[in-house]
Amino acid sequence: MNGQEPLSLEELVFFEGRPEALALYRRLRRALLSSIGAARIEVKKTQISFFNRHMYAAVSFLPVRPARERPAAFITLTFGLRYRLDSPRVDAAAEARPSRWTHHVLIGREEDIDKELLAWAAESAAAADLR
Repeated sequence: MNGQEPLSLEELVFFEGRPEALALYRRLRRALLSSIGAARIEVKKTQISFFNRHMYAAVSFLPVRPARERPAAFITLTFGLRYRLDSPRVDAAAEARPSRWTHHVLIGREEDIDKELLAWAAESAAAADLR
């Protein structure tokens, strides 16, 4: 996958009734697949996961901010790193196990999908491919 492939029916159903969030997802999906490369995409009830050898990112509607601070339309990107990322863009981080930090970043505008965010996702994908 290079990011240009059409979305699966499962992906479209995941965003049913949320057209603005779907637009954010399309942009993020295209950027992830173009910058990181081919991925297996699995759609579950609560998230869409991106895999190389292992899962390296997930998209969900996880409300990582209080409702009054969230935009009406958003998606949350979750990814893992070997360290805690120190950035005001990270809405939540937790050490799932020693040296394995899970980070959640809320995306409410297409401009949030930038080089910095994609670099974090690429670092997560590289680490996942080595596990």
